[in-house]
Amino acid sequence: MAPKVSDEYKTKKKIELLQAAKRVFITKGYTRATMQDVMDEASVSRGALYAYFDNLEHLYLELLQFEDQQDVQFFTPIASETSWQQITKWVNKQQGEIEKIEQTLSKANSEFFLSLKDQQKQQSYPYITTRYEKMVDVLTAFFAHGTATGEFKPQLPPEAIARYFISVIDGLMLDTAHLGAEKTKVSEQMEALLFSLRAMLGPVQ
Repeated sequence: MAPKVSDEYKTKKKIELLQAAKRVFITKGYTRATMQDVMDEASVSRGALYAYFDNLEHLYLELLQFEDQQDVQFFTPIASETSWQQITKWVNKQQGEIEKIEQTLSKANSEFFLSLKDQQKQQSYPYITTRYEKMVDVLTAFFAHGTATGEFKPQLPPEAIARYFISVIDGLMLDTAHLGAEKTKVSEQMEALLFSLRAMLGPVQ
């Protein structure tokens, strides 16, 4: 009889596999990566990997959800920081990642989303169609919280600012993945983003 595996062990093992998969996808992108690549990187058997993930699409979707959750947690109000400080910190974090775009999942993300253009695939993975709105909801709630506490005096509806915020970051990531950070002038674009966010949110000093 096989020994019983605890939920804590399963969670830890799954995270280890996702981290190994991330390294593979950063190096190879999505279209050139295989489940065998992940097995080799994680030093696990086929059975060990397939116990957690059905196929490469399922694995990437789980990785996407795991990565997205980190951003969601970043916008949980923190008592020791103002809302504007949190936004600035997140923008600076994004700038660092975009400037080192080759060390991120940006290229793999674009390949993955393009592979799901087929309507049937999109229906099979409903998270793909809801992740954008989820981030909009998270940012809208964050901006609304800052407004309620008197930290922001927004000049536009929080939801409109949230969608603008996402569009700028996603667009800059995609352009930089294809053109390079020097061409897209990341630091200047991020400075412009903070300038426009300050005008829209009206943070109280």
